[in-house]
Parts: sequence; C-alpha cells; structure tokens
Amino acid sequence: MYARGMSQRDISSTIEDIYGFSVSHEMISDITDTVLPDLEEWQSRPLSNCYPFVFVDCLYTTIRNEYETKKYAVYTMLGYTMEGKKDILGLWLNETESKHKWMQIFDEIKARGVEDIFFISMDGVSGLEDGARAIFPQVVVQRCMVHLIRNSIKYVLSKDYKAFTAALKKVYAAPSLKACHSAFETFQQQWATYPRAVDVWKRNFSHVEQLFDYGSAIRKIMYTTNAVESIHSSFRKVTKKEHS
Repeated sequence: MYARGMSQRDISSTIEDIYGFSVSHEMISDITDTVLPDLEEWQSRPLSNCYPFVFVDCLYTTIRNEYETKKYAVYTMLGYTMEGKKDILGLWLNETESKHKWMQIFDEIKARGVEDIFFISMDGVSGLEDGARAIFPQVVVQRCMVHLIRNSIKYVLSKDYKAFTAALKKVYAAPSLKACHSAFETFQQQWATYPRAVDVWKRNFSHVEQLFDYGSAIRKIMYTTNAVESIHSSFRKVTKKEHS
C-alpha cells in the first residue's frame, strides 16, 4: 500500500476497514523505515569498473507523503556488465530533470568504481551528452531510437503509426550506411505529409548514421533495446493511484 502511494493515514484507515483493528501511524512508519537501511546500502554499493552499455532515462511520477502529492523525476541508470548481465546502477529522485543532476549522478557512479563506459544511450536533454563526456571522455553517446520514434509519432495520425514506424525501421535497421541513406530518402518522400515528424529525424540523422560505425550486433543492441523502459513500467504499476 505504501508503494502504491498511499499515505500512512490512508494505510491505517484501510487496515481498520478491512481487518477491524487499528494500526498507529508510528507503527506504519516503523515498518516502512525498516527497508531504508537496505535501500541506502544498495544505492551506495560498489559498482563494476566497466560497463559496455549504459542506458539512462528519466520518469516523472507522483509521490505522496503525509502533507502533499507532488511529481518528481526518477533518474534511472541501467548497465550491462562485461558478462552481459543487467545491473541497475541506481535510482535518484529530483524535482526536475536537469544537466546538473545528471552530472552529479555521473560523478557518483565514478566514485563508486565505474572507470569506463563504452556506449551510453540517452534522450535529448540539453547538456546531457556534454555532461556524460565530461566524466567519461571516451564514451560514445547514442540517442535512444525509442525516444526519437516517440518524439516523431506525436505528429502523426494514429491510423498511420504502424506504416510510419515500419518505414523508419528500414532506415535505422538497414544492413549498411548506403542502404540507410537510400531508405531515408524514400522515407522523407513517403511521409512528406508529416513535415514535423520527418524533421525530428532530419535533425537527429547523425545519430542514426553513427550506428553504422559499429558492427551489426552492437547496432542491434543500440536500436532495439530500451532496457530502462521495463523498470519504468514497474514504477508506473506500483505508483498508480489506489482508485485509478
């Protein structure tokens, strides 16, 4: 109940309604507080020294305490170890998403032992790319294809989503850079009726071209994986309002 955003007062009332006895706010607070040391230990644990792939994203979610309900930005960072295992590097709360906060997070993971990151997939938050390179100078920064798709289809009628995204896949999943350029030309002509959607890809096409600096296996990881999304999906479930 606490995870679903219910206040201590709501939890106490719900228990009394269902089970017929009351539980003090202090007891509920004591119970929820028992997990905090474990959470703090997990959040500050040492990390691997190298992550080939790291995916970063931010989710806005509503959090309620005894006094107010407020939206917060949850910063999420997930990496793949050299052995190919997923590792959530950490979760951070802040009132908004900002370059300054991301810089603090990159500093923190370096202090916790991360020496090298090969690829970072991220959205287009202003300054985020420069912030990542300031801490990890050799990192390759890749715009997340999932974010670009979302940013573009908001300008497309829902009846055209399927055909539009299928045409896009022929661009970023092309077998070669030459084929990518050819597919992009076709895409621009085919979807000229949605100039704002096409413009999203024109402005970010260098990030698509960058994919072809690497082999097909790496390209596929970078354009098919939005690993953070499954974490955010879990957040949405547990923070959904009780009566929604």
